[in-house]
Amino acid sequence: MVKKSKRRSKHVPQRTCVGCREVLPKRSLIRIVKGPEGVQVDLTGKAHGRGAYLHDDRSCWARGIKAGLDHALKTRLTDQEKEALMAFIESFFPEECVAHKEAEESS
Repeated sequence: MVKKSKRRSKHVPQRTCVGCREVLPKRSLIRIVKGPEGVQVDLTGKAHGRGAYLHDDRSCWARGIKAGLDHALKTRLTDQEKEALMAFIESFFPEECVAHKEAEESS
């Protein structure tokens, strides 16, 4: 009797977005890390330090910077770190920023 081999499915690590609390595969989220140089964006996902994850969605970043990241990273974000994260959002999501600014100017 021939035994059928069972193929194992590869384990996909799951992480929670601190902005919206949705659980997704790790690779679909962006890691924010509190390391020796302070809080910064870790696009490689390999930097040393305590990490938290956010969607690539502007609303999740706004909620995360407002409250969720402080708790997840076990630190208080300084104004300078918040500004650096906001600057990253504007460079990473340029089309949303332009549409958002135009909507503000027209109203």
